[in-house]
Amino acid sequence: MIKNVAAQSDMALPIGEAEFAQLDLRGRLAAVRARLPGRIVFTTSFGLEDQAIGQAIFSQSLPIEVVTLDTGRLFPETHEVWAETERRYGVTIRSVHPDHRSLERLIAEQGIGGFRESIAARQACCGVRKVEPLRRALDGAAVWITGLRADQSGARADTRYLAHDPVHRLIKVSPLADWSRERVVDYVKAEAIPYNALHDRGFLSIGCAPCTRAVKPGEPERAGRWWWEQEDKKECGLHDNPRRVLARAKVTVEA
Repeated sequence: MIKNVAAQSDMALPIGEAEFAQLDLRGRLAAVRARLPGRIVFTTSFGLEDQAIGQAIFSQSLPIEVVTLDTGRLFPETHEVWAETERRYGVTIRSVHPDHRSLERLIAEQGIGGFRESIAARQACCGVRKVEPLRRALDGAAVWITGLRADQSGARADTRYLAHDPVHRLIKVSPLADWSRERVVDYVKAEAIPYNALHDRGFLSIGCAPCTRAVKPGEPERAGRWWWEQEDKKECGLHDNPRRVLARAKVTVEA
């Protein structure tokens, strides 16, 4: 169940959850653009959810900026669906890359495979390759659109349609918060949307190549992410305490 977002902040949101719930995906994205002023950024990793959202944006020519974080360790299949998406919709998707100085320092300290030595080391790698680039991608934005779903994991169970993000100081929108994976799959198939070929090989959640494997039968959807870690709550920091992740990565965080 999607919880009320108004209780999260003294500032009222311009779209109520009951109204938002009645809209289809295209309607939700159109309402976000019509009702929320300022620059809107959608960050895509080209997974199923993001491909569905991207199609809803591109098919309506909505003035929403679409950005991806190219970590330098994406699968070739991810680059392929990225290129196919640009061809299909006649767009160019802006990429944001890690700061080269921070990345060189990280590798000098960890080695090329040091991210597997501990959770802190892995989160430091995520901090340099994903979290800090996201900060730059969202700089000056009023709204951030994500592909989060409440049933992706226990850590995401309280995902809301709209919420105030105190870290990035904007409104965070998750238009698929109440969708199941099956509903996303059906939508992508019905709309003939390009999708990552790895999904057909058991990769339910796709991130960087060294940190993602196919999911075994009966495993949770995100079990293939950082599979060598034993804790249940596994996030890169984009949606979970990014300031702490950046601190571990020794990346400067602006107030």
